[in-house]
Amino acid sequence: MQHPMPILRILGLVFLLINPVALTVFASTDDATLESAVFGSGDRKQGYDTDQYVTNSLSITARKGAKADLLKYINEPILGLPAVSQPVDNIATVEKVELGRLLFFDRRLSLNDTFSCAICHIPEQGFTSNEIKTAVGIEGRSVKRNSPTIYNIAHYDILFQDGREDSLEQQAWSPLLAHNEMANPSIGYVINKIKAIKEYQGLFEQAFDGKGPTMETVGKALAVYQRALNSANSSFDQWKYGDDENALSQDEIAGYQLFAGKAACASCHLIGADYALFTDNQLHNTGHGYATSMGIKPPKTRVQLAPGVFVDVDNEIINSVRQQPKQNDVGRYEVTQNPYDRWKYRTPSLRNIALTAPYMHDGAFSTLREVVDFYNRGGIENELLSPLIRPLDLTEQEIEQLIAFMQTLTGSNVKTLVADAFAAPIGDISKEDPNWAHDTQYSD
Repeated sequence: MQHPMPILRILGLVFLLINPVALTVFASTDDATLESAVFGSGDRKQGYDTDQYVTNSLSITARKGAKADLLKYINEPILGLPAVSQPVDNIATVEKVELGRLLFFDRRLSLNDTFSCAICHIPEQGFTSNEIKTAVGIEGRSVKRNSPTIYNIAHYDILFQDGREDSLEQQAWSPLLAHNEMANPSIGYVINKIKAIKEYQGLFEQAFDGKGPTMETVGKALAVYQRALNSANSSFDQWKYGDDENALSQDEIAGYQLFAGKAACASCHLIGADYALFTDNQLHNTGHGYATSMGIKPPKTRVQLAPGVFVDVDNEIINSVRQQPKQNDVGRYEVTQNPYDRWKYRTPSLRNIALTAPYMHDGAFSTLREVVDFYNRGGIENELLSPLIRPLDLTEQEIEQLIAFMQTLTGSNVKTLVADAFAAPIGDISKEDPNWAHDTQYSD
């Protein structure tokens, strides 16, 4: 049965349920502090699931940032993380970091000059996107997976949710060329666009010993910038590796003990004696992907209408307004074609997890509570379910303690990294720009 105008009926509940106090807006262009960079200009989405949410909405061009020494996050140890491994043919330099940042935030590197890497990996939203479950690319094209955070990406052995790449230098080209992301028709097309932008003149040559923009140097520059986005020295790190016994509360310590013990989270989200990556750099079937592929879901879906305002909506209503079927996703199998790899996805690091909602490969869970509840139930049974997934029998108090622990994993330099990102230009274009109407100029 089709339901007439279901979207209007769903959204109409906003006017009945919304708490106007929660949407108080503050706009200021004068505050350029690090606090402002994360919790002020440019907006924030952390805590959006509570009715205490307050937005500081401001246009992207009005944001102010503060450039940071990012090279030190590659070359100097950070409490809680190992040394950064660098390819011998792409050792980080200041010039490479600066060039990579410029490329990362430049919207002109997409087919229609509107879409940059940072549109999906939003600095003030945990270098992911807190606002949508799965990514939306150029011209509103759907991407079937959640945008993973790129915090600490230097420490991943495998990249993308399905592990299809193992090199940041190579990974960088995938979104540039994907038809539903940045949609450039060819590598040469991107390189010719860069050559035509005056801001890049001489920068590649300075960074790469006289070499101009090429497939190799573009990938290397983007890789070095991302390799600098390391974030640790969290409250947990200060307690575990810095010998600060007061850095965690008793509930947070109890949560850590559950994480490493009864809940067995550390079986996949590894914690070592000297550092903690909070990932095993492996791929696992937890049952979530299987359930999505098989259409296994409760009769109702929890829908958020406003900060702290949720309603349970019949899935029949939701399906009636879906314009196209949801793309099936079988995980690692799409790379290997090995049937045993169905619904396997990369173990994400839990560092900065409080900043990187929504969770899972498809952004299905809005809160850490939903994630813990899923694993507490033992995932979703299927023939390929990882043997590590089992019911946990956690009590309500234990669930709260486990979540409290995960919220201690936010790095101490998050505000610095976000403020640095805010200082980057975003690639404005005008009719005087040589890339205007570029689609008739760069067809190779």
